[in-house]
Amino acid sequence: MVDATTAQRAAELRRLIDYHNHRYYVLDQPEIADAEYDRLMRELLEIERAHPELVTPDSPTQRVGAQPLSAFGPVRHGIAMLSLDNVFDEAGLAEFDRRLRERLGVEEVVYVAEPKLDGSSLNLRYENGLLVQAGTRGDGVTGEDVTANVRTMQTVPLRLRGSGWPALVEVRGEVVIRKADFEELNRRRLEAGERLNAQRLNAGEPTFANPRNAAAGSLRQLDPRITASRPLSFFPYGLGAQSGAVAATHWETLERLAEWGFRLSEQRQRVRGLEAMRGYVERMLTQRDELPFEIDGVVYKVDDLAAREALGFTSRAPRWAVAYKLPAMEATTRVRGIIASVGRTGVITPVADLEPVAVGGVIVSRATLHNLDEVRRKDVRVGDTVLVRRAGDVIPEITAVVPEKRPADALPWEMPASCPVCGAEVMRVEGEAAHRCLGGLYCPAQRVGALLHFASRKAMDIEGLGDKLVEQLVEYDLVKNVADLYRLERKELLTLERMGEKSTDKLLAAIERSKDTTLPRLIYALGISQVGQVTAAQLARHFGDLAPLMEASEEELTAVPDVGPVVARAIAHFFGQPHNREVIEQLQAVGVRWPPVERPAVDSAIAGKTFVLTGTLASMTRDEAGARIEALGGKVSSSVSKKTGDVVAGEAAGSKLERAQALGVTVLDEAAFLALLEQ
Repeated sequence: MVDATTAQRAAELRRLIDYHNHRYYVLDQPEIADAEYDRLMRELLEIERAHPELVTPDSPTQRVGAQPLSAFGPVRHGIAMLSLDNVFDEAGLAEFDRRLRERLGVEEVVYVAEPKLDGSSLNLRYENGLLVQAGTRGDGVTGEDVTANVRTMQTVPLRLRGSGWPALVEVRGEVVIRKADFEELNRRRLEAGERLNAQRLNAGEPTFANPRNAAAGSLRQLDPRITASRPLSFFPYGLGAQSGAVAATHWETLERLAEWGFRLSEQRQRVRGLEAMRGYVERMLTQRDELPFEIDGVVYKVDDLAAREALGFTSRAPRWAVAYKLPAMEATTRVRGIIASVGRTGVITPVADLEPVAVGGVIVSRATLHNLDEVRRKDVRVGDTVLVRRAGDVIPEITAVVPEKRPADALPWEMPASCPVCGAEVMRVEGEAAHRCLGGLYCPAQRVGALLHFASRKAMDIEGLGDKLVEQLVEYDLVKNVADLYRLERKELLTLERMGEKSTDKLLAAIERSKDTTLPRLIYALGISQVGQVTAAQLARHFGDLAPLMEASEEELTAVPDVGPVVARAIAHFFGQPHNREVIEQLQAVGVRWPPVERPAVDSAIAGKTFVLTGTLASMTRDEAGARIEALGGKVSSSVSKKTGDVVAGEAAGSKLERAQALGVTVLDEAAFLALLEQ
């Protein structure tokens, strides 16, 4: 026997959880933290486990946990779920509006305009406010019973909220997945597949081609627990069978649905006449890429329900509604070839050469395949028929292959062993998805990127050599590699856009100054993959000059602090390219100079220790102090940790000093630091 207090508490918990679910999933206005919500749910679960007789069909605990089905049963809709007639341009829209005005005998018609969500249609049957059945559209008359799955969806009320609903009412709408949730779902499936491959089990679940397929597939899972794990949303667009009138207009019907606990499309709008209809289409085309859900069109419905009755139906569609189809964002075409495209940083990207096809109003003939792993995951081959997707200004991509149309002689694509532009070695660094061309100093495809990196402030520091100028130098073939910068003539520069006498002279002076550099700066300027400023400084200190570094084996390179096998391999392979060595010889020939770095004494009081600099020093800048430390074999870090050797604190030292004191790290004032340098 359940006492009244427990029964009342269970009812109160159901009410509270339903309220907070509505705030979170429908209104996007949560009022409590996740931890508090979880506490309420745990309390209700405990009560219902102890007293099963208190479990109700609309309890939030019943959204998950149903046993898998063996098959879906049939559902017959109270009123057929008809299709909509389509129009594809303004002429078709104008003709639709003309017919309705003539039939109704009015000058203007008021419509309700809504985005046509690209998902899966659903019919929900409520009796006395309680969800009793959910069915897919099927053939329009009979669908599949997916009630157990739909009960897991947080945007579908298990019991209608508010009041005024008929004893029997069918709510119709679209099941969709947000674009962001779709990307996350595919990312998780891909990671799961990679883990299974690593364990040599199987390939795991394939990724979904688009949000529509993901929504439809998630809705038709025999195991409701799988549906529950998918981020599905339901947006109602109207009513089916009903035992009593709800409203006089479609707009008012949507307002009632919001009161009953459903989430509505925020883009819905009442429009009057053809010009307003055209304006709504233009707005949706403009906003399409920014909308959280995929849309494939706009739906216009006559707002006045009495006028709808007068207009009636054809054999397959209502006369009072039409779908204006937006240009497709996905199309089918054939792969003519796969090109290895070399980017400015040397990354090689497989690009599919396609038979031209219209996608989203644009003719598409190329689509990115990202990297070799992506080519293999999607198994794209030359000759394949594929689905191509385009969103806004994003480069089109292949979303899926149509395997049944694959030619018998289609072979898997492989990354070329040498760069298709310069012939240098192509290498994939361990831990990276990308393959890279190692001809960074001379590869024409990388020329702009290599020059900009070489001239950057922390490399050779050539002030005035920016993006636009470098692009002109490359475009007019004035510079083929970084050494050519030192061969530029004044008269050549004066012919370039925005290069007057003053700016030209300043640039030539900056180029001349850069000839006197340091070994760490030079190593960094070469643009070796995996070699940043810190690693360049470590290499300079260890080898002392560029020549022994260029001849070092991978094993010798791994003896350098912080240089592991992956970095050592990248360095060795870079210097193994003859053309890279030729460019370095040219740099020396044009007068680039760097003094050798004295290798630190092993008994230095600073060697091997990590220092953090904070505050202002009177005798030197922080950069100069860091250089002194590194010259003596020490390291400079930007953050304080237990591994920090000493913190050098100058005037106005801040939080780093406090952190050091809290951790018990040795703190040196400027005098103590200078004494340490002298030891």
